[in-house]
Amino acid sequence: MTEHRPSPARRSLRAAVCAAAGIAALCSCSPGRAPKGRDAAGSEPGPRIGFAIDSLTVERWQRDLDIFVAKAGELGAQVYSQDANNDAGEQRRQVEYLLDKGIDVLVIVPYDADLAASSTLEARRRGVPVLSYDRLVRKGGVDLYVSFDNELVGRLMARSAVSKAPRGDYLIVNGAKTDNNTSMFRAGYMDVLAPSIAAGRIRVIGETWTENWAEDLAYRAVDRVLDAGGRPDAIIAGNDDLAGAAIRALAERRLAGKVFVVGMDADLAACQRIVEGTQLSTVYKAIATLAARAAGAAVDLASRRRPQTTRVINDGREDIPYMVIEPVLVTRDNLDATVVADNYQKREDIYRNLPGRPDGGN
Repeated sequence: MTEHRPSPARRSLRAAVCAAAGIAALCSCSPGRAPKGRDAAGSEPGPRIGFAIDSLTVERWQRDLDIFVAKAGELGAQVYSQDANNDAGEQRRQVEYLLDKGIDVLVIVPYDADLAASSTLEARRRGVPVLSYDRLVRKGGVDLYVSFDNELVGRLMARSAVSKAPRGDYLIVNGAKTDNNTSMFRAGYMDVLAPSIAAGRIRVIGETWTENWAEDLAYRAVDRVLDAGGRPDAIIAGNDDLAGAAIRALAERRLAGKVFVVGMDADLAACQRIVEGTQLSTVYKAIATLAARAAGAAVDLASRRRPQTTRVINDGREDIPYMVIEPVLVTRDNLDATVVADNYQKREDIYRNLPGRPDGGN
């Protein structure tokens, strides 16, 4: 696919932004406070990036933020971050705060893909370009979406489950409906499962969505199915936290390791469960690559340069330039060659619970 070409109206808006905006100053103040003046060395200031994240409660998000801040710093930018703690109203207020402080570009991980549109459209109205990070803002008119191929994530998960359970009963534990990625993952699952469902080889005995990606809701959903006499052959869980909750419900009935459970994120606990045999697989998304590319793209947008992309994604209203990173399925067979080789997780941590550990520990 050829690189996305913005519409004439979009190009005009960007030209107006470019003419009206300047690169503002840096200071050494803490994130979230107004930076003013030149930096300590008296050099020209670098771009100020506002990073609005929905929550830091999931293991991976703190990692994303840390890498993004470090890479942006290498590029001469300062990052001012805000954590909405899974609250759409709070995220809207935090974005307004960042905009009022004069940021040059907004990076957002939306808590609610639909409600966040008011914030991104307001940023654009003020001439501040917007990068949607990992999760797409629906109908938000953002300048750039940087994420993984999320439908491929879902396909990889479903293929893994089907490789071990080509027939039988399936349980699907989705993430939050407010997260656009959830629908993309599900589209990937169903792309793989649909032919087997139609042929009667696979039966979906339950499907649930978990508000805020809450583990307790996932646990209760699986627990209810098991209490009712259901015995899934495979469980597709929207991320590794949800997979862990499902496995906890299975373990209480001595079923852990007897049901093929797949997740996503390559969290440490998931990698441990994979080598211990209670989780079949996870999907590794190279967070370091995502965060570094997003930081570079944010600096480009702040400097009124258009990052190079080769794909687009429709946000429900228009096509958005899409910078895509490929995910990787992780099983026990390739765990060392993927998450360990990339130093995403440490081998000694992954194998720490195993007797006669393969890493040489006691």
